[in-house]
Amino acid sequence: MAVTDEAIEKIKGMIVSGALRPGDRLPKESELAAELGLSRNSLREAVRALSLIRILDVRQGDGTYVTSLDPQLLLEALSFVVDFHRDDTVLEFLAVRRILEPAATAMAASRISEQQLDALTAQLDALGGAPSVEELVGCDLEFHRGIVQSSGNSVLCSLLDGLSGPTTRARIWRGLTQEDAVSRTLHEHRAILSALRDRDAEAAQSWATVHIASVEQWLRSTL
Repeated sequence: MAVTDEAIEKIKGMIVSGALRPGDRLPKESELAAELGLSRNSLREAVRALSLIRILDVRQGDGTYVTSLDPQLLLEALSFVVDFHRDDTVLEFLAVRRILEPAATAMAASRISEQQLDALTAQLDALGGAPSVEELVGCDLEFHRGIVQSSGNSVLCSLLDGLSGPTTRARIWRGLTQEDAVSRTLHEHRAILSALRDRDAEAAQSWATVHIASVEQWLRSTL
């Protein structure tokens, strides 16, 4: 593994230094191995590892390329890793979300368009007053994703997408066991939307914090 790690670091160095840029094709395996002073086997293992985390794109019959290195692509690996969380770490993920998502919601207050706000309102209207838990959780994910995307920060959006896995389960458990969870969630969503329409970043941030904290508080009491 030490040899493979060395190969990974050398390829990383080429990308970080700009010797290889997004979209560039890597030299042939034999040429690159000789240039970096690596065995072809260690280079092959490094390429395989870097392709798993979306740094490299191996195209059969065409060659190996550096990906776009867009945050959304690179942070897909976070979502994969997060899926392996233990139940007792859900609170820690929620705590991180409580720090990041209200900030993103505040940023969206000055950026989100009236059309986007109308679309989010229509989404809540279509959900109705008595949705199933599954419908509510699905709407909740899309609702917050739409707002965070309006923050204009693609890194923040990708991070929060990656963190949504464990919190989804928490929201489902809450919906199944807490009678007022549905009505409270819908009320909090409406309050966030109202603050965004008023371009009130502070109120939007506060309501987003309340929304996440209520799930966190409930889950803390059940674990």
